[in-house]
Amino acid sequence: MHRSFQEISDLYNSPLLELVSRAHGVRRENHPVQKVQLCTLISIKTGGCTEDCKYCAQSARYSTAVRAEPMMTIDQVRQLAQEAKARGATRVCLGAAWRKIRGISVFERILEMVRTVKELGVEVCCTLGTLSLAEAEQLKNAGLYAYNHNIDTSREFYPSIITTRTFDERLQTLEHVKCAGLKVCCGGILGLGESREDRISFLATLSAIAPESLPINLLSPVRGTPLEDATPVPFWELLRTIATARILLPKTMLRLSCGRATLNAEQQTLALMAGINSIFLGEKLLTVANNPLESDAELFTLLGLEGRAPYES
Repeated sequence: MHRSFQEISDLYNSPLLELVSRAHGVRRENHPVQKVQLCTLISIKTGGCTEDCKYCAQSARYSTAVRAEPMMTIDQVRQLAQEAKARGATRVCLGAAWRKIRGISVFERILEMVRTVKELGVEVCCTLGTLSLAEAEQLKNAGLYAYNHNIDTSREFYPSIITTRTFDERLQTLEHVKCAGLKVCCGGILGLGESREDRISFLATLSAIAPESLPINLLSPVRGTPLEDATPVPFWELLRTIATARILLPKTMLRLSCGRATLNAEQQTLALMAGINSIFLGEKLLTVANNPLESDAELFTLLGLEGRAPYES
């Protein structure tokens, strides 16, 4: 169902308790309320990226603590994926810090990584930058389930954050992903300095894309990047964003991703009530700290939650 910017704005700005209550109802109608999918993100190639995303520790343009590392071996990826599955993860995402896949030999190794992880019986997602239709089709044939390519923020605010890749280039990659028959994973980051109107515009674009998976990230400011002193976005804005996304996209998996470590148990519980039904496990998400496994286990026990199986519709 297409909604106008004004309709989405009215929804986003509606009384908060009413908004969250409505979103929780949508979540209950479309997803098993006690089930949360556990995901893991493996950085198969860290650092040295040529892009100028102002939030990113992995950009070679900024002086951060992250150093460029060689690409992982297939055995390393297999081991990390096995460990993630043992902890309960049913979706494994392979991420690489570059603008696009670098050459045939690198791509062949990635295809083998996808085959290897798929053999473990988990959903496999990749985030590898700009993707051609031919590359998307080869990844699909190798067993890839989903491809992540975030729009990050609104079309209007986007040029303030990234200049090395356009908003439309991102949409083109998403179109290639769809055409190849892959599930689309697309979301963004809150706290980049965007306005409330930007967050509404961001949600309007995502509503039109209708991704199978929508990761919502909170900026974790990194020393050495242009956004190192960014003002944190209020939790209530995060909650409004989650609830609005849930109402706009009833079937979509909403994943609370980077920045969850800054939220206490009560805030995470509200986020789950407002529509979140997936979180990421592991000590780090790429280069940013994540919640300890013990605290996640305690929260699951407290709330009576259980993991969601792979490919569960």
